[in-house]
Formats: sequence, C-alpha cells, structure tokens
Amino acid sequence: MAMRVGFMTGATRGISAEIAKTARVDGNQVVASDRKPQAVTEARAPTFNSKPEVQKMQKRKLGNSGLEVSAIGLGCMGMNYHRGPAPDRNEMIALIRAAVERGVTFFDTAQAYGPFTNEELVGEALAPFRDQVVIATKFGQDFGPDAKQVGLNRLNSRPEYIKQIAEGSLQRLRVETIDLFYQHRVDPNVPIEDVAGGVKGLIQQGKVKHFGLSEAGAQTIRRAHAVQPVAAVQSEYSLWWRQPEAEVLPASEELGIGFVPYQSVGQGFSHRQDRRDHDLRQQ
Repeated sequence: MAMRVGFMTGATRGISAEIAKTARVDGNQVVASDRKPQAVTEARAPTFNSKPEVQKMQKRKLGNSGLEVSAIGLGCMGMNYHRGPAPDRNEMIALIRAAVERGVTFFDTAQAYGPFTNEELVGEALAPFRDQVVIATKFGQDFGPDAKQVGLNRLNSRPEYIKQIAEGSLQRLRVETIDLFYQHRVDPNVPIEDVAGGVKGLIQQGKVKHFGLSEAGAQTIRRAHAVQPVAAVQSEYSLWWRQPEAEVLPASEELGIGFVPYQSVGQGFSHRQDRRDHDLRQQ
C-alpha cells in the first residue's frame, strides 16, 4: 500500500516577523503561537517530550522502503524562492526549527530553488537536528559543465551529471548522505533506466539513501522501479488536481511506493487573503 504524506508548500507567504519566530504546526498549516519571539542566534536541539504537540504527530513509512517520516511535511521552496519577495532568512530558519519542535521530520527542497540557495537555507536550519529529520532534494536541471550556471532552462539527468551535481547538494545541505533524491522532472532525452542506474550507483556509494520521482507517469515509474526501487513519487494532488488517481496512485500502491502530494491545499487557496471574501463554490 502506498502511504501518503501531506506537504505544506508556500505556507510562509505573508507571515509576519513575530509569527515566523513563534510559529507552530497545527493540522496542516502554520499558525501563530502565543510565545514571545526568540532570536535565532543559537541552534539548540528541542527536548521533544517536553511538548505535548509532538506526541500527536503521526508517522508514515513511505511504501516498502522503510523510510519513516512525519505525516505532515514542510515544503521549503517559498521560503526564499518563487513565492514573491523572499522573507527574512532568520525568520525562515526559525520557522523550520519551530516545525521540528512540533514533530515535523520531513523537509523538501531542490537544487533548482534559488537555484541552490534553498538547499543552503534548509541545510543551515536543520544542521542541529540532522539525526532527527529526513531531507528530500531534487536533481534534473542543467547548470552547465561546472554545475554553477543559472538560467539555462533545460533538463539534464545524464548519470554522470547526476553524480556530479549530487556533490553540491551534499555540501549545501551539510550532510554526508541525501535521504531522498528525487528526479525533479522526467528528462525526455535520457532513458529513465539510465537515471535509475545513476542514482543506484550513488546509493551503493553511500551518498544517497532513497530514490524518488517527481511528476512522473505510471509507465516511467514502473521502468525506473525495475532498475532501482523507488521509495516515493511526488506529484501535485489536491481537490483542484486529481489526475494522479487515474494511474499514478494505483501504480504506486501496486509497487509499494510512497506517494507524497504537494500543493495539497491548493497553494493556500482556502486561506489566501484574496479568497476570503469569495464563495469557494464560485471559484
């Protein structure tokens, strides 16, 4: 059975300084706490048993992979990329750490977010809690032969390039092993079997623990899984976008692959300021 994990994405947009520094995870959204703001100068590992909220966080194992994560994950893309003006870095570090204190153990980033800067943010924020969390990142964009060029707007999932670009993620995330390494988008110029084989090599070297696919079709998932077991498939999935139900979800369940939906609350559709005065049934 494919276990599903809900992801909060874009949850930090419009959060004030005080809320970001005193945020807590409640249900599937970030809400303000009554605690006074605390400076983000020292990183201290939280005492988990001291907070009753942590006891309530459910866990999920992603398919047959054995990878256990919190039932709610935190997508970090909008914390410095793509969702309008970048929020204050210290506020976002505080927000990530507040999520850890409330039992969130699953965090999502990507090389393309920034690019690179989101991985750096997540790596810094989670460094004090490395043995308590699972970090997922993604490869698949082309950043040139030196892996530093931006704006090329093309895909590159050649096995030798995957190995090269993985080194940068390891450094930016401040880890020795990437917990979950997704192919960000399917590269039509590289057979998925070659992609899976490239990640398999990284797993054998101890640089990656689990292989994932993002926005892949059912047949692509099957072909990749035959070479290297896929731990998780990430796909947009919400009341507004239910296409995975046709083929991707059944294939994931059949193969024992975890399903990780993103934008599960429609990019904050239900609580965005511009929707508050409108009947959702008319949208």
